[in-house]
Formats: sequence, C-alpha cells, structure tokens
Amino acid sequence: MTRTRTVDNRTVLVDLHFGQPEVLGSYLLLGDRPGLVETGPTTCLESLEAGLAEHGVRLEDLEAVAVTHIHLDHAGAAGVLCRRNPRLRVFVHPVGAPHLVDPTRLLRSAQRIYGPLMDTLWGEVAPVPADRVTVVEDGQTFQLGGRALRAVETPGHATHHHVYVDEEAQVAFTGDAAGISLPGCPVVRPPTPPPDLDLEAWEQTLDRLEALRLRRLRLTHFGERDDPATVLGELRRRLREVEALLLEGWRAGEDTDRLTERLRGYLQPEVEARCGQAAADRQELAANYRMNVLGYVRYFEKRLGTRP
Repeated sequence: MTRTRTVDNRTVLVDLHFGQPEVLGSYLLLGDRPGLVETGPTTCLESLEAGLAEHGVRLEDLEAVAVTHIHLDHAGAAGVLCRRNPRLRVFVHPVGAPHLVDPTRLLRSAQRIYGPLMDTLWGEVAPVPADRVTVVEDGQTFQLGGRALRAVETPGHATHHHVYVDEEAQVAFTGDAAGISLPGCPVVRPPTPPPDLDLEAWEQTLDRLEALRLRRLRLTHFGERDDPATVLGELRRRLREVEALLLEGWRAGEDTDRLTERLRGYLQPEVEARCGQAAADRQELAANYRMNVLGYVRYFEKRLGTRP
C-alpha cells in the first residue's frame, strides 16, 4: 500500500491513515537532514514509519519536527519520536512548549472531551525532554529539512498555533488555520473544537494569511490546495455562518445534540451532494460535528456568559 505522494521535488506528504486514508497527514522534508511538519498521534506511528521508508528515511534519520500546534492529532507522537530518536528536536509555539514537556494538563483536557476513546484515538502521549524543545516566536525563521521556514502566529483554532511558511517556494504548512479540505472534496470545513476557538483572532489570522499571497497551502487535513484565496475566503464565510446558526440555537436553549443536528443540517447536504458519502465520512473523522459545536458553545460562554 502506497502511503505517500510527492508534492514537490523535496517534499512528500505521508498519509497517516487515521481511521481512513486521506484524513491526516505529515509532511516529510527531504534532504541531508530530513525533517517533518506534524507528527500525528502515536496510533499512526506505523503508518508514519512506512511512509518514511518509501523514501529511504527512518525515524532515527530525522533531525527535527515542527508542529503547528499541540493538539494530539498534530503533535501527539512527539514524545515517542524523541524516545526513538535521541537527537530529534521539536519546534513549537511558545505557549505550546510547556505542554509538550509536561502533557498532564493537555491530557486532562483531552480526557474530558474524548473519554474512553483516548487510547484508541491517540495512543501514548509521552513527554518531550525539555532540552529537545525549541521555541519558535512569531516571525522567526528556522531551518528544517534543508530549507528555511518562517513561523507565522495564527490563532483562532488554538491560541498556540503557527503556520510555517516556505517563502522561497511561496507555500505554507497550515495546520488547522486554513481549515479542512480533503482530496476529492473542495468543501472547506472549519475545525472548531474546544477550548480555544476565537473567531475574532481567526479573522485576523485569515487577513494575515491572505496578505502573504501564497501559491499553495499544505493542509494537515489533507494535502495541497493551489487556490489559497478561495480556501481562505470560504473558511472565513463558513466560520461566521456557523456562528450565526449555532448562536440562534444556543440562545433558544438548545442542547448539544440539537445544536449538532443544526450544524449537520447546514453542511452535510452540501458535502454529500458535491463530494459523496465517502468524502463526508472522512470529513467527519477530521472534524466531527459534535466537537465543532462544543467549541462554539465554549466560545459563546466565554464571550456572552450564561444563556439569557
């Protein structure tokens, strides 16, 4: 089974097969000192290893990884990778760094959300040794996989989110800041889990990404888009449309189940009509409706307090 696709002559997208193909990816940056953007969770480590092997790379050959943020689908395997590779460095946002070194609070928060599915979804989340963590500030440029990447502060989905820009190639590794768009399904879906959703900050992030005038976006969920303006514009629109839809129900006292059905009714018919049921199922793995509702509810509670 082929687990990779070449996106340029120095970059490979590794399909981590998170439940299904083409849901979650890690980008291998080839060179004398190969690196990764995103680790994925430990449950996908076998897929990551298989993908690296297709290009003659072992986990022990990696020099460094950069994670866009510390959510477990993006950075959950970082500690285990450091255990396997004693020289591996991890580049991360300053707010996220302490939670890689001591993931206790991160795991406690995830446990509240995922409950008994924690081990099935994410597997082991090991600490990253503090001396292996390199904090990257907004605007800072660092070397990964033989090229220069610039960290761009991009909150909204999470307070501790970076997009990594290869300015020479005019491409960006966007994590979740540019939304979710899977192969064969151009619909852009906003990933809005709790607890950090901030629509005002996300608007500013989209402004900043649009100003970069990128040629391509490299999405963690999943793959390349060569129409950045379209992707960012659709994400901006949907974030606000979902806000209006869910705020109406929240103010009316609807519970999580009813709000989830509201969101499903807004997006699911379009996804199924444009992309088919299989793509809709893959999108649900990447960002399920209930989790997205919980993010908006938390956002409403922080901005507006208790329901009227």
